[in-house]
Amino acid sequence: MRIISGKYKGRRITAPKNLPVRPTTDMSKESLFNILNNRIDFDGLKVLDLFSGTGNISYEFGSRGADNITSVDADFGCIKFIKQTAAEFELPISAIKSDVVKFLKTNKSSYDIIFADPPYDMSQENFEEIATLVFENELLQEDGIMIIEHSKYTKMDHLMNFSFQKNYGGSYFTFFEFDNEEFEDTGISEDDELE
Repeated sequence: MRIISGKYKGRRITAPKNLPVRPTTDMSKESLFNILNNRIDFDGLKVLDLFSGTGNISYEFGSRGADNITSVDADFGCIKFIKQTAAEFELPISAIKSDVVKFLKTNKSSYDIIFADPPYDMSQENFEEIATLVFENELLQEDGIMIIEHSKYTKMDHLMNFSFQKNYGGSYFTFFEFDNEEFEDTGISEDDELE
């Protein structure tokens, strides 16, 4: 795992082999952040990273200037590793051990970016619950973006606030936001593949 841009560009991070994770690949991560680069200013962003695993996505946001990052995962080993890595790199990451659904039901903060990378084999219903809870509980800022990573077998484009979808290999990124007119104007469609 490497950080692909920002203050710590090129730095490699080696996670323990026993963590129950499937990290977003460097190529998929680079494609995802290329999309975000064209949309947002990372400085000062408030980010929520759900099913954070090794913290791969959190470190990338931190390296690029986000100054308030919350990483949530149910696995103690993952949270311990994220805390250690955040301290080593002096990144503004708060790592919380929690079931993601419970966290979404009780959390009172709102975020500029919410990224969720659930296990690909999680049920369709549970994927939908994640997206629904974020909007029902007003966890996303009005001009914010939620991204859910999933496999081709999970369908997200029928949900409220769906904006567009990109895929790279076996990874799909579905984007949600309150106002998707900007994407309609640019001609980006749900079937576009990541370059």
